Amino acid sequence: MVSIRTMIELMRGERRGVLASLLRGLLWTAQWPYVLIVHWRNRRFDRGHKMTHVSVPVISVGNITTGGTGKTPAVAWLCRHLRDRQVRVAILSRGYRADQSGVNDEALELEQRLPDVPHLQNPNRVDSAGIAIEELESQCLVLDDGFQHRRLHRDLDWVLVDALNPFGFGHCLPRGLLREPRRGLKRADAILITRANQIPESELKALVSEVQSVVGGETPLIRTTHHCEGWRDTEGTLQPLEQWSHAKVAGFCAIGNPDAFRATLESQGCDVVGWRIFPDHHRYDRGDIQELTDWVSRHEVEVVVCTAKDLVKLNVARIGNVPLVALQVGFAFIDDPQPLISQIDGVLPQ
Repeated sequence: MVSIRTMIELMRGERRGVLASLLRGLLWTAQWPYVLIVHWRNRRFDRGHKMTHVSVPVISVGNITTGGTGKTPAVAWLCRHLRDRQVRVAILSRGYRADQSGVNDEALELEQRLPDVPHLQNPNRVDSAGIAIEELESQCLVLDDGFQHRRLHRDLDWVLVDALNPFGFGHCLPRGLLREPRRGLKRADAILITRANQIPESELKALVSEVQSVVGGETPLIRTTHHCEGWRDTEGTLQPLEQWSHAKVAGFCAIGNPDAFRATLESQGCDVVGWRIFPDHHRYDRGDIQELTDWVSRHEVEVVVCTAKDLVKLNVARIGNVPLVALQVGFAFIDDPQPLISQIDGVLPQ
């Protein structure tokens, strides 16, 4: 079985040799049937095929690549903004890789961040929308990771583009990480470039120009950052950043963009002496905890660090004899968010 790391190295072109070239060629060929199906599907929805309208505004926060682009902090910001305006909001998501309780890591993390916002997880988000409106009396629905889920009509489509890997190595699945060709960005009402502070200014300007060449000058393009708020333990206590900055850490994660998480740790001055990657949305069991314990014991570290999505699934205070914490990440704007707020004003009932 090919590991995630190997697949990423293949997509990037870092794997060399005849076998790697052959595999890339096969993946390149396999992407074209996928692209044709996506194009056919989008054409049907563009014509209104089987699109369901509901009685309250729907705001989608999505992307065009697989893996993490920072949707959870963006969804949390949007929901807080709506709650601050006394709007009853509910989050709808697919619930990818949910556990036996019917929730996944994203739901658990959002429950911690937004305890007063219901989160309905169901692959059929049209059904979830009906429940949220009729039973929960929601006045606005936030569609988490909904850009490609077009059965439910949305009033706003916000698309996140990760500055660290904006276009999934330039190819659609399975050759790259694009869920659809980048021209799909034309459907967006706004583009949010996430982690914009983690690349050089020259690269950021080039990315902004590239996105604008696709969407045109009328679509708002907002640069955002993911800033570190502190270290959260399993008790929910948020420790100051100074607690473990510049410490020797063993880091691991099960998210779509592990490189971004490692870069964030290093940006805090952490010395990452051990590093492990699990599949996206991996559900940890006792065997994994024992494996992590054995792994950590082979390194001289002061703390073990994971993401908030990992911590809510592990629910342990230590890995072996070493404390376990999550680096909590928040969401902030480089550019004025007023264009987004104006769009919200435009769809909410007056």
